[in-house]
Amino acid sequence: MHETKNTARSLVRIGYDGRVHKVFRAADAQSRFDNEIKVLKYLEQRGCPFVPRVLETDPNELKLVTSNCGARVDQLTDDKLKELFEELERYGVRHDDPYLRNITYRAMDGRFCIIDFEFATILDEKAVTPAPTSTSPVGASAPLTFRWSGITDIGRFRPNNEDAFLAVAFDHNDFTYLGKTGGAAVEGMDFVFAVSDGMGGEKSGEFASRLTVDNITQLLPRRYQMSPANYPAGISDFLYLLFQKTHRQLTTLGESYADGHNMGSTLSMLWFCHDRFYFGHIGDSRIYRLPKEGGMQQISNDDTYVGHLRRAGQLNEREARTHPRKNVLSQSLGAGNQFINPQVGEIFCQPGDRFVLCTDGVIDGLWDHAIEDLVVNPPKSLEELSPAQRLVKCAVEESGRDNATAVVLEIV
Repeated sequence: MHETKNTARSLVRIGYDGRVHKVFRAADAQSRFDNEIKVLKYLEQRGCPFVPRVLETDPNELKLVTSNCGARVDQLTDDKLKELFEELERYGVRHDDPYLRNITYRAMDGRFCIIDFEFATILDEKAVTPAPTSTSPVGASAPLTFRWSGITDIGRFRPNNEDAFLAVAFDHNDFTYLGKTGGAAVEGMDFVFAVSDGMGGEKSGEFASRLTVDNITQLLPRRYQMSPANYPAGISDFLYLLFQKTHRQLTTLGESYADGHNMGSTLSMLWFCHDRFYFGHIGDSRIYRLPKEGGMQQISNDDTYVGHLRRAGQLNEREARTHPRKNVLSQSLGAGNQFINPQVGEIFCQPGDRFVLCTDGVIDGLWDHAIEDLVVNPPKSLEELSPAQRLVKCAVEESGRDNATAVVLEIV
């Protein structure tokens, strides 16, 4: 192991697999150990993508093992520093030491992260789920059960459907395409759910979205070649490889065929593996998380100028929906982009959580609150429909200007 810190308060080492091993010291070590675990687990449950993830804990040695958030940062503007810690507070945590020494840069996804939560404060203690403290990996509990539904609709004006969705399960021996609705216990299986929105002339958009989801089935079974110690880093690497491979293929095809000029696609996907979800995203399709305790969070970032303005607090949802540049993508797979930087992260889940993946045809027809209501508390007239059917049906009725696709996953 490589030692990065050795003080009276803590010993920090980086393992050969990139994981961070922290041993707490001094008279108040127990309280700092407990608080850091509690805060990090709370942020994980809230889907915060820019903090370490708890991988193991040892209460006897006061040892905490977390994922690696990259190298410490030497320079950062005051405005950017303030923005990072304000974003943390939107996830419900106030840092006790909001300064540069607690900022790192994670090169794998180009993200600034925040570390060291020994004295951090959870702003709403009522929302805390007690953090496990054992030598077992966090999340090792009774197997989860999934229910899912997925559907796509051409809409009311488009001549063809350029959307595609995917729902698959696989292990060492089997690879199964899941139906439009269903349910299953996890029991050692990996599950992948994805939506893609193609773009281009003639039929090239339809081809692009289909190629995008087909690439997932070709790559992901390779995860069983990894050892358990390499799951987090390896899966993130797989997701980057998937996005880059698909981007190169679409770029090459777009340059080779006149009918496919600038063909491209979005991709938003969830991959359940080993005890949690990993996600990958590019474009303006979306991933929402509806946690057990209520509310709805958009996990994915819209790769549009308008999405940037909204994340910066310069536009509200109403202004974003009516902005003339709302559908202008800043990056996607293919479509003439020279480089891409997909969003990759991981999310802890628990029974009662729900996830929604949808293309912009759904978003065009439904406000965020309507998406949440249709999934969680649908009107009686729609109760017999699956959650995905409710979303797509209502979106097409309200707008229908674009193809509409949704996948809804419920953890029970």
